[in-house]
Amino acid sequence: MTSSLQTPDPNPGWLSEFALAETRTRVPILYVEAVPARVDTLGQIEHIGVLLRTSPATGEIIRTLVSGRVMHNESIRDALQRNIEKDLGPAAFPRLPASLVPVTIAEYFPFPGMTPLHDPRQHAVALVYVVPVTGECNPRQDALELTWLTPEEALAPSLLNDLEGGRGQLLKQALAWSGAIV
Repeated sequence: MTSSLQTPDPNPGWLSEFALAETRTRVPILYVEAVPARVDTLGQIEHIGVLLRTSPATGEIIRTLVSGRVMHNESIRDALQRNIEKDLGPAAFPRLPASLVPVTIAEYFPFPGMTPLHDPRQHAVALVYVVPVTGECNPRQDALELTWLTPEEALAPSLLNDLEGGRGQLLKQALAWSGAIV
């Protein structure tokens, strides 16, 4: 007689690396992305944060936004909070809005050219937010550096083209949505 008791999964919201790789080939994966922002007393963006990290797909050093998967049974709010803390540290103190309506919804395809957004690992859908942060941001895990840029600096074509997977388009949309550019 075999026992039906199993050891509980210590990380029930995560897939194993093998299961994640297999799932990525079959279904879109949900992500949240955040454009960290420093705002003035009127809520106008003074600076936005762009990460420097090693690309999980290519191993190259790239510029990107705060980003991460939404785990099973995790709310969007909790996923956004967790991924901001993962990339910017526990003292970033993000101010999540009361209503989590995204700036835009991004769709990444594994094959270049289907849309301006590309992720060679998978088909992914991301909810994109501008999130003011008030604390000390110290990049963690695979984030190497956080660069604070004025909206004008962030719109430099060289930076926009340098952002991973077409995220320059998302950054422009986020700045337009927030009123930082016209």
